[in-house]
Amino acid sequence: MAEKRDYYEVLGVAKTATADEIKMAYRKAAMKWHPDRWVEGTEAEKKTAEEKFKEASEAYSVLSDPDKKAKYDQFGFAGVDSQGAPDFSGGFGNLEDILRDLFGGSFGGFGGFGGFGSGFGTGGSSRTQTRVYKGRDIRTRVRLTLEEIAKGVEKEITIERNRPCPDCGGKGTKNSSDVKTCPTCKGAGQVQHVTSSLFGRTMTYSTCPQCGGEGKVITNPCRTCGGTGLVRRKEIVKVKIPAGVEDGMQLTIRGEGHAAPHNGVNGDLLVIIEEVAHSNLKRNGNNLFYSTVISVTDAILGTEIAVPCLDGSYKVKVDPGTQSGAVIKLRGKGLPAVSGYGSGTGDLYVKILVWIPKRLSNDEKAALQGMRTSRSFTPDLSRDDKAVFDKIKDIY
Repeated sequence: MAEKRDYYEVLGVAKTATADEIKMAYRKAAMKWHPDRWVEGTEAEKKTAEEKFKEASEAYSVLSDPDKKAKYDQFGFAGVDSQGAPDFSGGFGNLEDILRDLFGGSFGGFGGFGGFGSGFGTGGSSRTQTRVYKGRDIRTRVRLTLEEIAKGVEKEITIERNRPCPDCGGKGTKNSSDVKTCPTCKGAGQVQHVTSSLFGRTMTYSTCPQCGGEGKVITNPCRTCGGTGLVRRKEIVKVKIPAGVEDGMQLTIRGEGHAAPHNGVNGDLLVIIEEVAHSNLKRNGNNLFYSTVISVTDAILGTEIAVPCLDGSYKVKVDPGTQSGAVIKLRGKGLPAVSGYGSGTGDLYVKILVWIPKRLSNDEKAALQGMRTSRSFTPDLSRDDKAVFDKIKDIY
């Protein structure tokens, strides 16, 4: 490249970037531009990748060193040129080794490594390290009523899952002598591929096709499980569901998923909550809502209504002169908060709707005609119910 770019610009970080941010930026650049990733590219693409990778590595060698970084911040390239950039004369190094030096451990979680296969999944410098297997998770749904949600409940869930074979103890064979080292990968679980390119020889690794990455092969598999070490069973699992859960929530039951091959770590059981609609009550968070209709005479004279709650029916007094749309709050009659996601219990809101008849008898009409001119039946916003009408006007 004809002109050097600012090191911070090369890695795409600010001058205030932390050491971890600089490291992650270099990881991203290394994964993108390492020549191993461009073996199948055109000559122009390979050349660009080489230059970009050299540029990123040089930037990281300076910015990751506190002393060099301080000199670069103060004097620019003049402060670090004499200290030299990384030497690539012997090749670019294996991408896996570069990332392991940066972050250590396993790289299986980064994904997107293309032809590098499972070589990132074993961790450490040795490719023969024992592999730990994990069983698959199981996802299922459980339907709950609001009454069950209010108190919490224990449910029995029937699932089909893999379990260790009872005949071979999950080993895949009854005799340990039938387990042999894979002749293809010599127990490594991976096979090496060497590719020659403009930049030299490049080594990549992929899962062994004969043993599937296990490093072992079974010569006399168990007849019950076919050598997998696993059998399918229908089983019942008891799941304790805490009070206050909501529709769509997911509970994770550790170790209750599928068993793993070779007596590895069991997967998890993921239980998704499905809330059954209540016939009378509506839910919003931890609060419940109920609507009821009363006659105009009950609204005028006052009455008592029965309100369905989750723990039974309650008698609630409706004051004389209650307006249609008025709301009565029953404190603490809602749902509890899920443990760890809040505290307290919600309320139950009762909305009163006043029914006005469309048809009246002659006697009823006459009685109402007599009341029409009464002061008591004429709206007066100076009275106590002024606030009710103000709320109605606010809607518009």
